[in-house]
Amino acid sequence: MEEFLFSDRLREVFNKYPPHRSSLIPILQEVQDFLGYISEQAVNQIADYLGVSPSEIYGVASFYTQFKFNPPGKHIIQVCQGTACHVRGSKMLVDVIKEELGIEPGQTTPDGEFTLERVACIGCCALAPAVVIDGKVYAQVTPAKIRELITTKKEVSSEV
Repeated sequence: MEEFLFSDRLREVFNKYPPHRSSLIPILQEVQDFLGYISEQAVNQIADYLGVSPSEIYGVASFYTQFKFNPPGKHIIQVCQGTACHVRGSKMLVDVIKEELGIEPGQTTPDGEFTLERVACIGCCALAPAVVIDGKVYAQVTPAKIRELITTKKEVSSEV
């Protein structure tokens, strides 16, 4: 059933774009928007539609940091690495998160709850160091604050 729904949704995406290489990026963006990542099945179907090899799809998609090839966690933690955030301690925040969750940047916890990402800049330099969790920006985050935020997310997840 899930595969059937995925194929229907992918057909809807294909109907929006001509089967040309120039359609690759917008197709990948739409697939990631509805799936959360670019699955192997999606790569193969996109390759068939565009008449290119799956390795070409991977080559293009892996060039851009926005595309993910593994399902993201329920909670996505993005730590800004821009200059202002870096100078104000974003590396320390990453270290605390790694310790709290037992994962490295780019990884998801084994239970699928959290994904940790480093991002180039979120455009909130006056709020440094800034962290985005599930799309919400947190300003002037300290190690204690990031621990508190993670604990709160864990508690909310365990209640569901």
